Amino acid sequence: MSKSKLVVTPVQSCTAAPIVREPLTAEAAGELAGVFKALSDPIRLRLLSAIASREGQEACVCDLSEGIQLSQPTISHHLKVLREAGLLDSERRASWVYYRVIPDALQRLSQVLLTESGTAAGVTA
Repeated sequence: MSKSKLVVTPVQSCTAAPIVREPLTAEAAGELAGVFKALSDPIRLRLLSAIASREGQEACVCDLSEGIQLSQPTISHHLKVLREAGLLDSERRASWVYYRVIPDALQRLSQVLLTESGTAAGVTA
């Protein structure tokens, strides 16, 4: 029985593309993941949109249950998650709590998404 030689063809080596901007740090990615996790729930997206749609981007918790078939405690829980993620701020006025959008938080998310897509100012695709 003859032994045949196995011919191995060299494979081209992988050439990494040059880095044109700094990628997210582990810390920044962790912070952003928490914000995106808070936004990953359809009810929370609707609540954020409902608040942002109002004059001054502010709404009383009593107005936010309109059109959302959830109990007030459940809505309050979702608002708490959005607040803890840094997307909303709240203020108690008498017996009601008013929530407002934090524009800088939404701007930061927008900027990250634009940067990652390569369409942010100064970034070329």
